[in-house]
Amino acid sequence: MGSEKELEAATSPPLTTTASSDLDENYDTYRRYRGLVYTPEEEKAVLRKIDMRLIPLLFLIYLLQYLDKNTLNFASVYGLKQGTGLVGQDYSWLESAPGSIFYFGYLIAQYPAGLAIQKLPVGKFLASTTIAWGGILMTTPACYNFAGIASNRFVLGMVEAVVNPGFVLMMGMWYTAREQPLRLEAWYCTNGIATMFGGLLGYAIGHITSGLPRWMYVFIIFGACSVAVGLFALWLLPDLPSTATFLDDRERAIAVERVAVNRQGVKNEKFKWEQAWQAVRDPKTWLLFVMAIGAQVPNSALTSFTSIIVKSFGFDTLGTQYLQIPGGAVQFLTILFGGVFATKYDSKFHARSACMIFANITCIVGAGLLVGLPDSNKWGRLVALWLCFFQGLGFSMALTTLSSNIAGYTKKQVTSALLFTGYCVGNIIGPQTFKSSEAPGYHSAYIAMLVGYVVKLLCIVSLYLYMYLENKRRDKQALEEGVSEEDAVENGMLDQTEIENKGFRYVL
Repeated sequence: MGSEKELEAATSPPLTTTASSDLDENYDTYRRYRGLVYTPEEEKAVLRKIDMRLIPLLFLIYLLQYLDKNTLNFASVYGLKQGTGLVGQDYSWLESAPGSIFYFGYLIAQYPAGLAIQKLPVGKFLASTTIAWGGILMTTPACYNFAGIASNRFVLGMVEAVVNPGFVLMMGMWYTAREQPLRLEAWYCTNGIATMFGGLLGYAIGHITSGLPRWMYVFIIFGACSVAVGLFALWLLPDLPSTATFLDDRERAIAVERVAVNRQGVKNEKFKWEQAWQAVRDPKTWLLFVMAIGAQVPNSALTSFTSIIVKSFGFDTLGTQYLQIPGGAVQFLTILFGGVFATKYDSKFHARSACMIFANITCIVGAGLLVGLPDSNKWGRLVALWLCFFQGLGFSMALTTLSSNIAGYTKKQVTSALLFTGYCVGNIIGPQTFKSSEAPGYHSAYIAMLVGYVVKLLCIVSLYLYMYLENKRRDKQALEEGVSEEDAVENGMLDQTEIENKGFRYVL
């Protein structure tokens, strides 16, 4: 692997006149060892170490946050409403996708969460929030009325607001653009796993017959699991490639050098208002924002209302649970397949955009069938619902646009906050399309799903065309002005945005 002296002798680092606050947090390591020669085998070994440390933890945390959001659904059949004194529309406010109150907390916390991720050690911060939301979940049984449990869900939403943006930003810190789709899908696929087995876990926990009321155990057990995983993450989840204790000096240098080629840098803790303003003016930001709304309006149908929808097709109560498993399997398999495909054929077929477009066309077909098929065709409508589970691939692959195609750390976290603001807005709007007056048909909800998928597809195609044409323009400009790859990488480590860095190219 090479000694530390060999590592230090690899380069003679030139000086930079750039202000230290503008430099990447990994810049010293990058400049000290710039030009370090390492073999493909060494790089693979470092990548394997990073995968073994990060992916299992991200997988478990993301699985638990999805399950934790849906604990109300699991506990509701064991006396939750009676135990907390919920009446009338109280439960609907808490539960809808998976609780409008939850997503109001999620929405309010987006910008403080993004700033905290930028300022604080990201691994320790994510681990601490995992412990915090596990603790909040465990206190839910102490809530004895609507005000108490509503406050509990609001705070839970605020704490869990860190997870999605934090994980997306970590992809850009540890992985090359080509490696990101598969790694992102490796933890995002837990949505499918939770859809398949979450209800069965809740069912099993509900068979505890001694001690406390059964509904309380759902919150206590899931919360305790989150606390335990958070403690492990506090110990094991790294903050930066340049400080990772599970890598030696040479491996840390390789880890930084690998991601420097993304031309995005790694992490910068200084908040830069000029980058925030650029994010607001960038059309990509608003395409991602509208795309997120379009994606999440239908998402409520595939989270909180799946049981109701399947039952409305004419299946019995037990069938509604088992017939959700294929939908979760569709989501799980398409997400993983999309990650593999986008990684293997990244440069050949503009694979990320191809996956997003294919997934959303499939969703449009599914939603169109839900709108058009007669109520008597229950199996056809069920298959149509399963087709809509392709949406997980479309939205998760769109997140790689954020991790791979937005540079400048302040700009990236502001864009992330705006994208997930759209995510919250869509999840708040979606449940309102399920009108009780239309039960069990819910025709307006199916139309809203169809419109959401069409809007999402238009945004994805527009985003693709924008980035494709910009790449062509920059290629032509590079021939005229002679922008080198070395300069582009350096500018990324100086925290330039993708618009400022003329050597940057969008990954399609």
